[in-house]
Amino acid sequence: MINRTEQNRTEHLSLRPATIEDAEMLFKWRNDIDTRMASHTTEEVKLDKHIGWLKATLENKNRQLFVTEENGVAVGTVRADYADSVYELSWTVSPEARGKGIGKRMVSLLANKINEPIRAEVKKGNDASSRIAEYSGMKFVREDSNNVLHYQRDEINQKA
Repeated sequence: MINRTEQNRTEHLSLRPATIEDAEMLFKWRNDIDTRMASHTTEEVKLDKHIGWLKATLENKNRQLFVTEENGVAVGTVRADYADSVYELSWTVSPEARGKGIGKRMVSLLANKINEPIRAEVKKGNDASSRIAEYSGMKFVREDSNNVLHYQRDEINQKA
């Protein structure tokens, strides 16, 4: 059964393609200490490297980067990288929006639009992202030797 509160709150979230105008905001979120500690790469990123990454991301036909907005206010990002017939999802919730269930809702919003298999890698100990992956329909598959948890969801067979 769908929780009406969750459903109503989800309706206020939207995904829009990221643009170069988002660079400063995304840079701030990427260098947030909690974001860095939950990432595979924990070092602070320099602005010029970040802008280079964002430009390459926006030009990459196999990568989609979305800014999630709640009632018109940016609250996070979700990225989908397509390779080998699988979408790998990654996400960041803005520091101001954490602890409000936005991560679950925004990743689900994108995951529900994808019929192909999806996967995610979560750093061990990042319980919030593990819950987000599971909420979005992914199941824990394995832990690798680098303390990375792997989640996956097979394709969705939707009837026409």
